[in-house]
Amino acid sequence: MIDKKLLSILVCPVSKAPLDYDEENQELVCKASGLAYPIRDGIPVMLEVEARRLTTEEKLG
Repeated sequence: MIDKKLLSILVCPVSKAPLDYDEENQELVCKASGLAYPIRDGIPVMLEVEARRLTTEEKLG
């Protein structure tokens, strides 16, 4: 679980857009940049090189 206050201030380092929390995959998702940032041991890893590219279905959904 990620703190809602933290989520409200975090933005994508690439697009500067807000992030959505994907609890099932433990990721912070940015549809604007098409990236999903992992959360490891409760800490968001906000590095582009660590991010996963979203699939087309994920971007549209």
